[in-house]
Amino acid sequence: MDVQMDVKTYRYTGTQKLVYTNNSPDELSRVYYHLFFNAFQPGSEMDIRLQNIKDPDKRMMEGDKSRIASLSEDEIGYLHAKTLTQDGQPVDFTEEGTILVVDLAKPIPSGGKTTLEMTFDGQVPLQIRRSGRNSKEGVALSMSQWYPKLSEYDFEGWHANPYIAREFHGVWGDYDVKITLDKEYTIGGTGYLQNPNEIGHGYETPGTKVKTKGKTLTWHFKAPMVHDFMWGADPDYIHDVYQMENGPTLHFFYKDKPELQENWKNLQPKTAEAMTFFSNNIGKYPYDQYSVVQGGDGGMEYAMSTLITGEREFGSLVGVMVHEMAHSWFQHVLATNESKHEWMDEGFTSFISSLCMNQIMEQNKQNPFEGSYRGYYALVNSGLEMPQATHADRYTTNFAYGISAYSKGSIFLSQLGYIIGQDKLMETIKKYFDDFKFKHPVPNDIKRTAEKVSGMELGWYLTDWTQTTNTIDYGIKSVEADGEKTKITMERIGEMPMPLDILVVSTDGTQETFYVPIRMMYGEKENPYPNLKRTVLEDWPWAYPTYEFTVEMPLEKVQAIMIDPSQLMADVDGENNVYQVEE
Repeated sequence: MDVQMDVKTYRYTGTQKLVYTNNSPDELSRVYYHLFFNAFQPGSEMDIRLQNIKDPDKRMMEGDKSRIASLSEDEIGYLHAKTLTQDGQPVDFTEEGTILVVDLAKPIPSGGKTTLEMTFDGQVPLQIRRSGRNSKEGVALSMSQWYPKLSEYDFEGWHANPYIAREFHGVWGDYDVKITLDKEYTIGGTGYLQNPNEIGHGYETPGTKVKTKGKTLTWHFKAPMVHDFMWGADPDYIHDVYQMENGPTLHFFYKDKPELQENWKNLQPKTAEAMTFFSNNIGKYPYDQYSVVQGGDGGMEYAMSTLITGEREFGSLVGVMVHEMAHSWFQHVLATNESKHEWMDEGFTSFISSLCMNQIMEQNKQNPFEGSYRGYYALVNSGLEMPQATHADRYTTNFAYGISAYSKGSIFLSQLGYIIGQDKLMETIKKYFDDFKFKHPVPNDIKRTAEKVSGMELGWYLTDWTQTTNTIDYGIKSVEADGEKTKITMERIGEMPMPLDILVVSTDGTQETFYVPIRMMYGEKENPYPNLKRTVLEDWPWAYPTYEFTVEMPLEKVQAIMIDPSQLMADVDGENNVYQVEE
């Protein structure tokens, strides 16, 4: 792409040459492009949804009114294809909101290639959601979702989702992008700069004298094997470079404000720590560069980079950086379809981010995921929960979407660790990344990976947790004397099956655990408490509502019984999980 930006009018023009390979087994007679900026217009689907959802995003509202609805002609966003050819032949195309429908001049056979050449123009909207101009923190240009982007075609067909509110799905490619704009502006974002000694702005070789002529500069970036391209630009960016030892080069772009500098300087070694943590616990970061750019309206991940708001307390600044960087693995290398399986990206990112923050910020939490569990329980109690298999745009409330994607998605992994064992969970994550990087995995892929690592059958877990709103609720129904032994009766109250770790504490302080596998797992986990005696009991078939076992201890010696001392099983009623002898 070759793009010219007018920083006074916030309008731009561009040309795009796209060489597309049809890797599917199907012949394609049509393609679709995303025109995301068209969402930022009065009457768009995004605007109407904002006006009708029960709990609209406050960032997008002015009081109780949609900020999009009040945009004037010179404040709206738009992106229009002006001309489009296929291998030199004009093609018919129709703009339908945020989607461009293209009927090809000739079908693309399976395995075939075609070249699509487009001219387009756009206007950058006022900053409302993710991208835009003149953010609340004064960043001039947050350029995400800014170019005509080809939709993804896979075994399910086309994913030409209109831009209504949520997440994204994209096609990997090698990007070669030239951006021309006012020479006072510094650009940071996706890709490797190809002409640093012409540009300067902190990219040039030390000691090089940079001479620029005219009023504009052309920045030339290349980004191999990415499915998105973002850039932020501002005349007052400070650009810092932090070179990791045995790791990628880190770039930081933030406004030249005295109150920001200490936090943004301190952020840099923490970014390196996070990069090391994720590379060690998920897999090697596959690029040589990562950029943290001030801009946007919160935090949002992009290829090789992130846009984050920068006027934060230090802990919050590190937290948003850590979360968005973690997306580099789960969204920008694995790249699940976020519109359909947002929990696989947002949830897995939240899980690994919680572990990372616990380490690099020395939080020392016994359960780093406690916030996710609180959120999930609040959702269950609200009555607003919908299955995680719901399309991201179809949730009736932002509340339900957010907790389902982030909190319940995170618990999918933390609870999986409870089921198969923590060591097997971390092994699963590494194998999942290694097996499915650059392959757009679907829910069955993480399930099958966990099955291969653990030797258990886990279809029940994927089904109940992600495709239903079934809840987990086990209780201690009764504790009775049985001669010199104690009989414990458990009950399954919720519909979702789970294996049980049961801790029994005697009056002399002795502790031991009892493990109840569920039959449909056809396997058992290792003892998670190796310092305690564990008894593996008979399987509990799901259809049986109760389960009995005996403890070689008289009733008067039993001090307490507890289901799941780890608190990693998301049991919705913790009160019936504990039997305690009153003092």
